[in-house]
Amino acid sequence: MAANTNAIFTLTPPTYGVQISTANTARDGTGTIGTVWTVGANGGLLTSVRVQASVTTTAGVIRLFQRPAATWFLWKEILVTAVTPSTTVEAWSAEYVPVNPLALPSGALFGASTNNAETFTVFPNAGDY
Repeated sequence: MAANTNAIFTLTPPTYGVQISTANTARDGTGTIGTVWTVGANGGLLTSVRVQASVTTTAGVIRLFQRPAATWFLWKEILVTAVTPSTTVEAWSAEYVPVNPLALPSGALFGASTNNAETFTVFPNAGDY
């Protein structure tokens, strides 16, 4: 059986963040899910995700989804704590680094939703092959 013996590295990183703010309590892939990254023609690799609130937050959850074909699948939930930002208190933020990076096929989508109607920016640390 042939195996890939050459190292492969991502070539094109997504250099943007996507804002999400529409409340969506669904874990089944329905409701509003913001597309954070559309994977390129040769597939791609996600190594971490950073989420930054830009408003006061209440207890809730950010949900990360993958859509390798026609259906969104819940991949990870990140708990949000209540924070009122000020000049001495930072707004809520979190970074998730999976034990194993997420490899996605050509044309797949990576998305996010927020349980509460609060504004967050989701930054993928990923790249297309």
